[in-house]
Amino acid sequence: MRILLATRNAKKLVELRRITEAAGLSGVEIVGLADVPGFPEAPEVGATFAANALAKARDAAAATGLPAVADDSGITVDALNGMPGIFSARWSGRHGDDEANLQLLLGQTADVPDERRGAAFVCAAALVTPDAAAAPGFDAEGELPGRTVVHGTWRGTLLRAPRGGNGFGYDPIFAPEGDTRSSAELSAAEKDAASHRGIALRALVGHLQALAGA
Repeated sequence: MRILLATRNAKKLVELRRITEAAGLSGVEIVGLADVPGFPEAPEVGATFAANALAKARDAAAATGLPAVADDSGITVDALNGMPGIFSARWSGRHGDDEANLQLLLGQTADVPDERRGAAFVCAAALVTPDAAAAPGFDAEGELPGRTVVHGTWRGTLLRAPRGGNGFGYDPIFAPEGDTRSSAELSAAEKDAASHRGIALRALVGHLQALAGA
C-alpha cells in the first residue's frame, strides 16, 4: 500500500521512512509529492499546527486518492511569546529560507539572557484517507473516521550561534533538554528517538499499519 507524505522536503521524507522502518511497519511504501501527479497546493492559512497539517493531508488525499500524511511544525520561543510558531518556515518573509529564518531569530533574541532562552520544537501530524477527505463536515471538531491528528513537543534552549551540519531548519540553534549539543549535532537515530516529529510520526505508525492490513 502506498502512503503519501504531503511534503516536498526530501529530508522529512527520509525521516518518515526511517521512523516507519525502525518501527517495523510492513506492507507500506512511503512516497512524496514528487512521486505523484501535481495538484494545486493551497497556502498554509490555519491558525494552529493541527489545522495546517489537516488541510495539507486532506488536499493531498483528495487529489491523489492515496492516504496522506502531512505535518506542520516549527519552533516556539518563550521570550517571543511562542513565536515564530506556525510562521517558522516563513519567519523572514521567504518561505523555506532556512538560513534567513535562523539568522532573523538569532538577531531578535540576541539580548535575551541565557536563563530566558527556553524554546520548543512542536509538531502536529495528520493522517487522512481519501474517504475522509471527501466526507461532509471534515473541518468540524471531534473524531472522524479516517482522520487522525497527533502531536509531539521537544523542549530545549535557543543557542546563540549555529552548530552542526545535520538536520535542517532551526536545528543548528536548538539544544535539547539535557544535552549540550545542538539538534544538528545529533545522529539521525538520536534525533528520531527524541524529536517532536519523531514523537508525532511514531504515534501514527499503528494507524498506518491498520490501513495497510485493512
